[in-house]
Amino acid sequence: VQLVESGGGLVQPGGSLRLFCTASGFTFSGYDLSWYRQAPGKERELVAHIRSVGGSTNYAASVKGRFTMSRDNAKNTVDLQMNSLKPEDTAVYYCNAVRFGVEYWGQGTQVTVSS
Repeated sequence: VQLVESGGGLVQPGGSLRLFCTASGFTFSGYDLSWYRQAPGKERELVAHIRSVGGSTNYAASVKGRFTMSRDNAKNTVDLQMNSLKPEDTAVYYCNAVRFGVEYWGQGTQVTVSS
């Protein structure tokens, strides 16, 4: 079982990045998926969530209107389009999959927003 994130990097304030998470080793389509982030010295926080049934999404208030999460069950991928990035978005971003108490995490990808 593996979740692998990619797409992180350094971007200037106001810029955009798209994060990707590719899953393998489990039935991806049956899992609720989330993006979390953890900034230095802070707790890990939920950024965005997409349900396995219906594909409805929810976002943290701090990113709503700027971030968009989507999934492609055929490709076992989930992505996070991040626009209008702010320095406070700097963090390690993690992909998470959950189904009936079974939970998987990726290793994280660093996003740094700085001029």
